[in-house]
Formats: sequence, structure tokens, C-alpha cells
Amino acid sequence: MKSHLISISDIARNLGISASTVSRALKDSPSISAKTKRRVLEMAQQSGYRPNILAMSLRKQSSRTIGLIIPEIAHHFFSSVISGIEELAYASGYRVMICQSNEDQSREELNLTALLDHRVDGVLVSVSKNTLGFDHFKTVIEQGVPIVFFDRISQELATDRVVTNDYEGARAITSHLIEKGHRNILHLAAPRYLLVGKERLRGYEQALYENHIDRHIDFVLQCDTREQVRALQDEILKLAPRIDAIFAVNDFTAIAAMQLLQANGYAIPADIAIAGFGDDPIASIVTPRLTTVEQKGYEMGRESVQLLIQRIENPDKEIQPRTRIFESTVKARESS
Repeated sequence: MKSHLISISDIARNLGISASTVSRALKDSPSISAKTKRRVLEMAQQSGYRPNILAMSLRKQSSRTIGLIIPEIAHHFFSSVISGIEELAYASGYRVMICQSNEDQSREELNLTALLDHRVDGVLVSVSKNTLGFDHFKTVIEQGVPIVFFDRISQELATDRVVTNDYEGARAITSHLIEKGHRNILHLAAPRYLLVGKERLRGYEQALYENHIDRHIDFVLQCDTREQVRALQDEILKLAPRIDAIFAVNDFTAIAAMQLLQANGYAIPADIAIAGFGDDPIASIVTPRLTTVEQKGYEMGRESVQLLIQRIENPDKEIQPRTRIFESTVKARESS
């Protein structure tokens, strides 16, 4: 049976006074006597009364709540982003409602609707891998709700953005592999319609160009999950005799490729060096420890929420869309 939430009317009925008197007493109005305030507060505490935040937000036109949509909470990068967001948001008097899209556009759209139904003051978003259209975000912007995109962004929408310098990170780690003597480098890439995937591919290609290494079209595979490594294992193993290194678009893909190669008799890095992107904690646990690119998830989270709060608290101020770019760092370990 559905539980009954105690309301102001319930407290008023129990005390034999009006609901408006209870409301003013809870707000510590000087028009209410100290004795009545004490009775109201005692009854509210005993009955487990909680204020209706949604109703209050409708009256105040502000919920002091920020919505957050991310592809997956379990991913270390996104959990780091959440930590940065929550720390600054709560310090600034805001709560955070977190939704997970599970890399699905339809769920992303449902998440967005749910957040708007709860009257969030603004939304932080990292788009799902399968998001191909952005009309659902356009509608929100047209309604005057500010949005800040981070990590995976929309280039179509004129909003604030917080991103990693994916191009430079990929160029730097590919250059690191080349400096170690590797010239036949396989890139396990993200879908090219994702800006993250496009920029990391571009950085990989730039490092080859700068080092006068020919780019082989069959040395780029769209493969950015453990599941895809398993699905493409025959193709990866077929390429293995021709390559001496792999740069994967993320750490999980890199580790899956490393384990596949090890299971088939390849020594890492003696036969094939491996590098990833993201510096997930698992990168320093696997054997050999994974060379990767460190992303500043915590700092990106703080910057994202700071930009959003500025827009929330200055609704009439004309602020041009801003892009904050965080530099990444190569973390060289034993896999290279």
C-alpha cells in the first residue's frame, strides 16, 4: 500500500489550527507566536514531515537542483567527473540528480524529460555513444534551461563545453610508441561520428605524419569496447604478425586487446606494445601495467558545474558560449 506523506494540512488538522498558520510557523514568521511555532515544529518532527521540494520550486521558480546525464556511472572517468560536480555543486547550495543513459539515445531522451519534470535549474550532459540527433537538447535550450556539455559534446549546439584535448593526447601517446621504436601501430578507434573518436583518430594520424610513417587503412579498426574486441578477435589476430603496437581509444579496449594477444602467445611489450586512453585504475593493476593518457575528470566536473551555475544565476546576462579544454598527460608504464 502506498505510504502517506505528511503534509502541512495534516499537521494543521492534528493541532486544530489553519494550514496557513502552520506554513508561516515553519518559515519562522514573526507573525506567529513562539508557543505556536514550538508546537508546529514538535509535531513536524514527530510525524516525519518533509517539505514538498517540487511545490516550493514551482513557487520560487528555482529548485536549486542540477541534472546530470552520463553514459555510465561505473566508468572511472565519469565517477571522477561526478565527484568534481557534486563537491562544487553542494558547496554552492545545489543538489545533483544523476541519470545514466547506458549509451542509448532513447534513454537519454527519457532522462532529460525526467529531469525537466523535476524542474532542474540546468543540465550537465555527456552524450551517449549512439546519440545521432540533438533535437531533444535543442528543445530544452529553447525553453531557457541552460545546458553544459562535457567530454562527449554536440558541435551543433551553441552551448558551453568542457573537453579533454583528445587530439593532443592521442598524438602524444602515438608519438610515445613511435619513440619506443614502433612503426606499425594499429588503432582501435571509436565511431567517427563521435567527436572524441574523430579527434583521437586525428591525433594518431598526425603522429604518423610527423614521423614520416605511412598510414595503412587496415590499421584502423572501429573497436572501442571489450565486447567488440571479442567480436573482432579473428581480425585482430590476423593483423598481429604485421603490427608492433596498438593504441586503443580507451583503457578497457586496450586491456581486452592485450589479454587477447597474451592468450595467443604474444608477449607484451616485447612482441606488441599496448597503449590506452583514460588512466582508469585498472590500468595500473593489469600485467604489464598499461601505458595510457591521464584525463582530469574531477577538474572537468568542477569546471562544468561552475559554468552551469554562472548561467543559472545570471539568466539575463548575455554570455557567449565558452569552451574549456583540459590538457592530458601520457602515463608511460610497462606495456610500452
